[in-house]
Amino acid sequence: QVQLVESGGGLVQAGDSLRLSCVASGRTFSYYMVWFRQAPGKEREFVAGINRSGGRTYYVDSVKGRFTISRDNAKNTVYLQMNSLKPEDTAVYYCGASQVDPRRLEYDYWGQGTQVTVSS
Repeated sequence: QVQLVESGGGLVQAGDSLRLSCVASGRTFSYYMVWFRQAPGKEREFVAGINRSGGRTYYVDSVKGRFTISRDNAKNTVYLQMNSLKPEDTAVYYCGASQVDPRRLEYDYWGQGTQVTVSS
């Protein structure tokens, strides 16, 4: 069993940065780790993923060059560094764990989410 707890969200202005963290209880080193988001009235959207070793990362086109996902398996923690934030990044951000391609939105575990609000 894996439990995921996100933190680091908040209210920022366009152009600012935030760093989200996801701490896992349980063994997550065998999973792809992902960040996905859901804005009000919109479908869930894959944002970023990272493979088991941390050597390969995946991003949705809209965040490439602005967001960076990383993981520290020794700390059971995944991070999402978000720079140059835009109002359209406003959403609840969730951390997830998957055994398949993280872009498939098929997660074995996910957290409660952390709100990110970007004002213009």
